[in-house]
Amino acid sequence: MNQAVHLTGLTEGELVAFVEEMGAPSYRGRQIFAALQARRLRSFDEMTDLPKIFREKLNERATTSTLTVEERYISTDGTRRYLMKTRDNLPVETVFIPEERRDTICFSSQSGCPLQCDFCLTAKLGLLRTLEAGEIVEQIIVALNDAYGVSRKTPRGVNLVAMGAGEPFLAFEPLMKALKIMADPKGLHIVPARVTVSTAGVVPKIRELAKIPDRPHLAISLAAPTDELRDQLMPINKRWPLDELLSACVEFEKSLKPGERFTFEYVMLDGVNDSESHARQLANLLNRHGLRAKVNLIPHNPAEPLPYSPSPPERVEKFKAILESKGVRALVRRPRGRDIYAACGQLAARRTPNINQQALHKIAS
Repeated sequence: MNQAVHLTGLTEGELVAFVEEMGAPSYRGRQIFAALQARRLRSFDEMTDLPKIFREKLNERATTSTLTVEERYISTDGTRRYLMKTRDNLPVETVFIPEERRDTICFSSQSGCPLQCDFCLTAKLGLLRTLEAGEIVEQIIVALNDAYGVSRKTPRGVNLVAMGAGEPFLAFEPLMKALKIMADPKGLHIVPARVTVSTAGVVPKIRELAKIPDRPHLAISLAAPTDELRDQLMPINKRWPLDELLSACVEFEKSLKPGERFTFEYVMLDGVNDSESHARQLANLLNRHGLRAKVNLIPHNPAEPLPYSPSPPERVEKFKAILESKGVRALVRRPRGRDIYAACGQLAARRTPNINQQALHKIAS
């Protein structure tokens, strides 16, 4: 038996073609697209503007949702983590981060991750599967509906970050299709300028993204200023060493248009990559390549069984000061949702509270 077509992963044009193939008029496809993407409905039964007989036919051939929310966790800071399952029973995690001036949804591009970064809990899962475009879009719909309720308009100020589980550039095609669907003004209308994609350094896709006119913002995870240390922390560096990675970053930076952002992410690990010497090496590395991108410093988000701890706040500030003294813009990113395994590097389909929670509250205070 053929698998039901996931309509949330279709563009409006593809939906029109789908209903026409069923023998229905083209405007029914546009109605379904508006119901799924603008009104954020998750079942055909809710689409009461469609004839009942047509809805029954749709139920036989297609589906509007394939993700099931199994758990919903709420942090002391208001962050929400959704643990979902795909139709083939694989975990998918999405995080909603409320903020004063805007809200952010952090979504996954894969179930698990193949890259084996040593400081990331998701690496312990390995790669289970790359997500389809509809599964990416559906994560956003689930989070929006939970935070705001079902409505006809996406709230203003919602930003998206592809920083959940997985390496987005190893899911490049479904990711770009999902962004195209979400950007449609007749749907969610979340344009690429409100999306940031973070990569561990898949060089060919960085170069490919540089050639795409309407694209998301780019963030590169570095974690180390030398090949020797980055090989240890991020094995992808053995495939694309720092000089090759940063050469691609130079190419990307040259393609930037007004208003576009390009950042480096640097996870700070206590006693591993956070010394004054590391800060000087990082500044020299970026300056040698002529890169003007900002560096986001991210204190590590600890969780068992990872053998790392976050750098102390005073060392993070010293690191930041050294970068800035050498002309490199730097910002310390505040962790969110650590106590519910929702912070960067913590997504691993956990159902238990973070055993480091009490220690983390001491660090935060």
